[in-house]
Amino acid sequence: MGNASEVSTEKIAKEFEPILIDGEHIEIAFKVIRDMFVFTNKRLILVDKQGLTGSKVDYQSIPYTSIKKFSKESAGLMDLDADLKIWITGEAAPIKKQFGKNDNINAVYKILSQHILK
Repeated sequence: MGNASEVSTEKIAKEFEPILIDGEHIEIAFKVIRDMFVFTNKRLILVDKQGLTGSKVDYQSIPYTSIKKFSKESAGLMDLDADLKIWITGEAAPIKKQFGKNDNINAVYKILSQHILK
């Protein structure tokens, strides 16, 4: 498993340019293996690269106002083997993302908290 690491916004700007609206910009992004969490000033974009080659990519946009709660489930605060769950208004089941023991879920959780708890 790979570690969650911050991705340069300059490196991914071209990829996201077609889906960003006027006045929207990427604030910070994290990569976990092939998937990404992209935080803009307006929404969270979850990027799921699928298949062996990663040629199929799912971009899921979640406006911050649509997130009603989120959680980190692990054996303890320092145990980084965890699941991140995000509940969206109108959806019964949460979005789930798994983080391996060496992935830094705390960095993603903190950034998510900063946007949701404003």
